[in-house]
Amino acid sequence: MPFMQKKDKKDIIEDIIKDIIEEDKVRLKPFLGIRPGIYLAFIYGLIILAILFYMLLYPGLKNPGMVLSVNTVPAGAAVRINNIYMDAAPCEIFIPKGRHTVEIVLPGFGAWKEEMEFGGPVFGSRFFPRKITLNVELKSPNPIGAFMDAAAEFAAWSFYGEATQAFQIPLVLSENAYRLAGEAVNPAIRSGMKQTLTGAARYAVTRTGLRDLVRAGFLLDSMGQSPSPLSLMESLENIYGFLKENPQTAFWLAETLPAEAASLLTASSWYGQINDSMGDHISENGLVFNPAYSSARGQTQSHSGLRFREIAVFSENAASGMAQTSAFLIAETPVTLVLWELFLEENPLWRAQNRESLIDQGLADSQYLSYSLIPGLPENTAAWLSWHAAKAFCEWFGSRLPGTEMEVRLPTEFEWEMGVITGLDMVGEFWEWCEEPFVPLNFLPAPNPGFNFEIPERPVRGGSWINPRHTVDIGTRGSLPPDSCSPFVSFRPVIAVKENLP
Repeated sequence: MPFMQKKDKKDIIEDIIKDIIEEDKVRLKPFLGIRPGIYLAFIYGLIILAILFYMLLYPGLKNPGMVLSVNTVPAGAAVRINNIYMDAAPCEIFIPKGRHTVEIVLPGFGAWKEEMEFGGPVFGSRFFPRKITLNVELKSPNPIGAFMDAAAEFAAWSFYGEATQAFQIPLVLSENAYRLAGEAVNPAIRSGMKQTLTGAARYAVTRTGLRDLVRAGFLLDSMGQSPSPLSLMESLENIYGFLKENPQTAFWLAETLPAEAASLLTASSWYGQINDSMGDHISENGLVFNPAYSSARGQTQSHSGLRFREIAVFSENAASGMAQTSAFLIAETPVTLVLWELFLEENPLWRAQNRESLIDQGLADSQYLSYSLIPGLPENTAAWLSWHAAKAFCEWFGSRLPGTEMEVRLPTEFEWEMGVITGLDMVGEFWEWCEEPFVPLNFLPAPNPGFNFEIPERPVRGGSWINPRHTVDIGTRGSLPPDSCSPFVSFRPVIAVKENLP
C-alpha cells in the first residue's frame, strides 16, 4: 500500500467546514425561464417602489391638505378652524383638503374671519408640504374697554394670593398693555388707559400683582416699544407723583415688597414721616379714616320696627371750610329676625325650602338659612344669609317707604365708616355686608366716582361674635363671595337719596 501522508487536525477541520458550506449553499433556479439575476432585480425594484410610495405618495393620498402658517400683530391670537381652537399665533397648522372657516381672535380686538379653500400636493407632501402664510394685523375697536377688561381680570386674580412655584399668576395687565400700547399714540386713549391703570393699582396686593402693574405702566409709557431714556424718565416721574399724592402707599409697599426692599423702605425718612402723620387721622375707636371727610350724627327715624340714625357727611373745602356733601340714614342695629321673617313671609322665593333653587341661580350656598343652636350666637338677628338675600331684603324694605326719591340698600364701606365715626356700635356682633365690590386697597383713589371692577367678592366689616376681641377692630376688613352664608354674617340697611353714593 502506498504511503499516505497524514493530515493534521487543522486540515481535517477545514475540510469538514467546506463540505458543510457546499451542502447548505442555495442555488436559485430560473423562474418561468427567467434567470435569477433578472427576477431578483425586479423584486428589489418593487420593494423600493413600495417604500417610495408610502413615503412620497401615500400620505398625500390618504390625508391631502396644506400647512397654514399664521402670524399676528399683536402676537398670541387664537387660531380657530371651523370654530375649533387649534393654536396661538405664531403657529403652523395642517389643514385637510377642502373649504374651511379660518378665524383669528384676541380678547379686546376685532376678529379676522374668512372662508378659505385648501388643496395640497399629492407627491412629497410629508416632506415638502404646500404652505399658505397669513399675516394678520388685528385692531381694537375699543382699546380703553379692552384694557379695562384686562384690569378686571387682574383684579380677580388678586383674590388667589401670592404666586408660588406650583401656582403661577398670569401677567394679564402688562401683557394686554403690550398688545394695546400701540393705540396709546392717541392722547385720549392713552389717558383712558392710564386711568384704568390707576384703578387697577387698588388690587395690586401681591408681589406678582405689583410687578405686573409696574410693568404695564412702563409699557404704556414706551407705547409697547423698548424703553427709551425719555420713557423711563416719564415712568419714574409717574411713580414718584403717585406715591407723593397717596402717602398711605407707604404701608402698602411695606406689606407687598420683598423683605429686603421692605426693610429699606421702613427705614427711610419718608416712611417715618408718613407713619407719624397718620396718627392725626385716627378716631377714638382706632379707625384710620380719610382726613378730607368728617361726619355728624343727627336725628333718628323708625321704619317697620327698625330704627335709623341720620348721618351728615362733610368734606374739607379750601375756599369755604366745611361743606356738607351728603346725608343718609343707617340702621342702628343689624336686621332683626322678626323683620327678616316678615320679609320671607312676603317673598316666598327666598324661604329655606327654596334653597336648592337659589343655589342653582348662584344666589346662595348650602348654608343658606341653616339655623342651628350655636353657643354665643347673638339672638334675634338675621344671619345665615347671602349678599344677594340682603340686597333682596333692601329692595323689599324700600318698597314699604313712602315716596320714590329714596332708596334702601346696603351701606358702602365709606358710609359704614362714617357711621362708626359718629359712635354707632358696629363691631363685635356680626360681620356686615357692604354694597360695592371689594377693593383690597380702598385707600387708593379711584379714577372716577363709582369706578369698580365686577370682581367676585363683596366687603364685610366689623368682626363677629366668634372673633376674639383683640383680633378685630373698627378698621378690620374682610371679603366673601356674594353667595356665602354663615352664622357670623348679617347686615344693616341704609336709606339714601337714589344714586347718592359718596
